[in-house]
Amino acid sequence: MSAGPRAIVAGGSLGGLNAALWLRDAGCEVEVYERSKTPLEGQGAGIVLHPATVRYFVENDVLSVAGISILARWLRYMDRDGQTADQQPCSYRVTSYNALYRGLLGCLEKKCYHLGKEMIGFEQDSEGVTVHLADGPGERCHLLVCADGIRSTGRRLLLPEVSPVYAGYVGWRGTLRESELTHKTFEALREAITYHVMPYSHILAYPIPGAGGELEPEGRLINWVWYRNVAEGSELDSLLSDREGVRHEVSLGPGEVREAHVDELRKTAESVLPPPFAEVVLGTKEPFVQVIFDIEVPRMAFGRVCLIGDAAFALRPHAAVGTAKAAEDAWKLGEAVREAGGDVEAALRWWEPGQLQLGRKTLARTREAGRRSQFEGCWKVGDPLPYGLYEVGDSSMS
Repeated sequence: MSAGPRAIVAGGSLGGLNAALWLRDAGCEVEVYERSKTPLEGQGAGIVLHPATVRYFVENDVLSVAGISILARWLRYMDRDGQTADQQPCSYRVTSYNALYRGLLGCLEKKCYHLGKEMIGFEQDSEGVTVHLADGPGERCHLLVCADGIRSTGRRLLLPEVSPVYAGYVGWRGTLRESELTHKTFEALREAITYHVMPYSHILAYPIPGAGGELEPEGRLINWVWYRNVAEGSELDSLLSDREGVRHEVSLGPGEVREAHVDELRKTAESVLPPPFAEVVLGTKEPFVQVIFDIEVPRMAFGRVCLIGDAAFALRPHAAVGTAKAAEDAWKLGEAVREAGGDVEAALRWWEPGQLQLGRKTLARTREAGRRSQFEGCWKVGDPLPYGLYEVGDSSMS
C-alpha cells in the first residue's frame, strides 16, 4: 500500500496538535514545527471546554475529560457588594491550557513534534510544497497546515492585506490558588462561572486545574479575566511596552507588565470591583495582558496550503470557543483528507466553504458580545452567555 500524504503543521499549540492528530489518523505522515524553543506550557490560563475541544480524547478513549477539567454547575452574576445578583444552573466544564496541551501532546509521537523550528516561507508546485525553516534546509510535503496563530507567517504570506484589527480593549488575566482565598471568597466563587458587569467593562472568574493538573480545591486555581477599554495609540503603546521598554504586539506575559500599570490595575480593582473579585486580582502576583483582536480571512485554502484556527479567524473570547474553532477546523480537515483518499487539493476545496462560514458566523457573534459589554453598555445581569460554536448553548457538557 502506498504511503499517505506528507503533512507539515506549522504551529504546535492546541490547533496544530489537533491537526496533526486528525491528519495522522486519516493516513498522513505528519510533522509539527513549532517556533518556540521551549514547550508551550504556561501560554494561557483558563479554557471553557466544548465538545469539539475534547473530541479527540473522547472518540479515541485516550483521556478522561473529567480527569482534566472541573464542572461549573452555576452561572452566577455578582453585584457590586459581592452578593449573588442572579444565578442559573449550567453544565460547563472548565480546564487550563496546560492540561489540554499536555493531553494532546501525549497522543502524538515525540519524534513528530519539533521545537525551535520556525517557518519563514514556502513555495508550492503541482507536486507539493517546499517549507523553508529559519535554521535549516527546505522540507517537502504534500500539505502545509498553517496553525501559527494570530501572528501567522502563513497568513502574512498568503494574504498580506489581512491584518489583526484591534477591538478597543484588552483582557487582563491571572490565576490564584484557591487555597489562598478567604473562606468567604471561596464560597462566593465555588463551582461557578461568575461574572460582574459594570459600565463598559466586565470581569469573570472560574476554577481551573492546578499547575500540575490538580482537581481538588487545595490544588486548584481561580482563573480571572477583566476586560478593560484602552485607547489605541499612546495609551495602548504604553501598556504593551514591557519592563525593558520593548513594545509587544499581542500580549505581555506574567512578570512583563510594567509596575505602574499593575499598580493602576490594583488600585482600580480596590475601588470598583466586588470584594471577592478585588481579592483575586490583588492576590495575583503577576497579572498579564492579552490584546483583543479580530481577524477575518476571505480564504482558508490555497492549493495545498491552508490556514486554521487563529491564523484564519481570531475570535474575541466572549463565546469561549477559540480553541474549539481550531479543533473543529482540524477535525474537518482530517475528515476531508480521508474522504478524498489523500487527494490534498480536492480535500481542501471540499473543506474550505464550511469552515469559512463557521468562522464568519462565530466572529460576528463575538463582535456583537464585545460591543454590548464594552461600548454600548447594554449587557445586563442575568443575560445568557453567548458560549457556543455553531449556536449559543452547544458548549454545555455534563
